[in-house]
Amino acid sequence: MRIADALTPPEALSGLSDSPRLDLELLLGHVIGQSRSYFLTWPDKQLTETQLSAFNALVARRLKGEPIAYILGVQSFWTLELEVSPVTLIPRPDTEVLVETALDCLPNGTFRVADLGTGTGAIALALASERPDWHVVGCDLMPDAVALAQRNGRRCGLDQVAFLQGSWFEPLDGRFELIVSNPPYIDPLDQHLNEGDVRFEPRSALVAEAAGLADITHIATTATEYLTDSGWLLFEHGYDQGEAVRLLLTQLGYNQVETRPDYAGNDRVTLGCWRGKPC
Repeated sequence: MRIADALTPPEALSGLSDSPRLDLELLLGHVIGQSRSYFLTWPDKQLTETQLSAFNALVARRLKGEPIAYILGVQSFWTLELEVSPVTLIPRPDTEVLVETALDCLPNGTFRVADLGTGTGAIALALASERPDWHVVGCDLMPDAVALAQRNGRRCGLDQVAFLQGSWFEPLDGRFELIVSNPPYIDPLDQHLNEGDVRFEPRSALVAEAAGLADITHIATTATEYLTDSGWLLFEHGYDQGEAVRLLLTQLGYNQVETRPDYAGNDRVTLGCWRGKPC
């Protein structure tokens, strides 16, 4: 089969994916070890039987709905390429808004930063890549996720980031100038849990009780014991949760509470400054 023919999306894939051609290019590139530009240069090149068999096996997985990131085992985030696996969520572009906001919160200097529910380590590693003087620690309940984050630290040359196993604040000591989290925030009754990529992602990393706000509430409440005066707390949350999270932080005594939009203009990140010295 020619490369051009292999990259013609089947109808079933066009109905499943928003970018069927890109899906096929990524899968074929993974099989033959070439970039997408190679396909434009050599559209008539014939695939070997071995290559075609391997490619068809990956396409079959995609046609069952499995996310491209899990099939390839990697996902780009910020300026990093991270290993991913079904033990954690796939890092998404909108989470980069959380990174951008966190970087805006503190001036240059040496600060302690914690990432709660770190998963792949994406947020912690992105922050450390931009602020090498920060002392960044990531925590996750799942041992497999901690091991994955540690591998990503080595993969990205960011071994200075510490990854610890435990529930939320359990592994932490002392106080931090910045605490960030992308916790579970989907309502267990949300119909979108049965659609798209999230069907393959760990439910424990997606769903929270109290209409998706249980973990956010726990973190915001407990963080007051771990933040320095004028320390910042930042959350990623659902598109329709901005008002509820702002109200929660305000009631708990956080100052300068605001919500920032994601790249589609939806509420996505809410932050607050812990009371003490003026922020």
